[in-house]
Amino acid sequence: MGVGDRARGRRDVSARSGRACGGDRRRTVTTVRDVLELVRAPAALTVLGDTAVGAHAASGGFGRRGWLLPLASAAIYSGGMALNDWADRDVDAVERPERPIPSGRVRPKQALAVAAACGVAGLALAAAGGGRRSLAVAVPLVAAVVAYDVVAKPTAAGPLVMAACRALDVMMGARGSSRALPAALTIGTHTAGVTALSRGEVHGGSAAEVGTALAATGAAAASVDGVAPSVQTPLARAAGAAGAAGYLVSALPSQLAAADDPSPARVRDATRTGIGSVVPLQAALVARSGSLAVALGLTALDGARRLLMARRRAGDVT
Repeated sequence: MGVGDRARGRRDVSARSGRACGGDRRRTVTTVRDVLELVRAPAALTVLGDTAVGAHAASGGFGRRGWLLPLASAAIYSGGMALNDWADRDVDAVERPERPIPSGRVRPKQALAVAAACGVAGLALAAAGGGRRSLAVAVPLVAAVVAYDVVAKPTAAGPLVMAACRALDVMMGARGSSRALPAALTIGTHTAGVTALSRGEVHGGSAAEVGTALAATGAAAASVDGVAPSVQTPLARAAGAAGAAGYLVSALPSQLAAADDPSPARVRDATRTGIGSVVPLQAALVARSGSLAVALGLTALDGARRLLMARRRAGDVT
């Protein structure tokens, strides 16, 4: 479920990257830290709130074992990140040789095994946490993740497919209830914008890509108030509006900086910030549904995520 598009340059690097893809053959042991880097472990915190958004929009909260659904999201997301690196190993050998596969710290077959294990774990957790109805959403979610990483990423449809992944993640928490569709579309809109922006991480962004991200951010913020029409208490509406404002404060500055200077460094920063800004958006959506305690929990989670990211060395999240 990652947003790292390297469409440009994919066709012209394969011939140059064969030796690099083999990695450093002196390295024979893959460490836990290597695997955590492969799956972008801190970034998995950004998906934990998706199912909370869906559950609260659909029925006011999780069921008895619903707490397993955020873990299902994290497992599927992590598997998608591992598959992403496997699919991009030729490009990464030239553009990002420090990544686990081209550097030789993780073998391609190991990355595939991690991706498969995470996918299976995600499906099992979805079934345990939400029963058949959540599993019925989790299966197409995993299929969409695979389609994005292996087929759709370098195409014009890439941002839409990734948006579908995150929307389905929300719907998994809602156990397929149509009441969560507005919230799912809000998360999907944000994701489409960030994915479009991420195409410029290596070579710089275009005005269209940055403009798409800005428009998506504005649309997502504007849609927060409409995600829970059955909850019209002043407190819920005020909390949702405050959350939407916090989301804009989180996402917009780096996007505006990228609009002013769409260099690779600025685009990477805006993409990294955009990935994390989904958590304030999740908090806003949950608050608008009337669940202020959960919204505060997501806000605290965002603080923990920021601390973890600050401790990592500078680099790509996508």
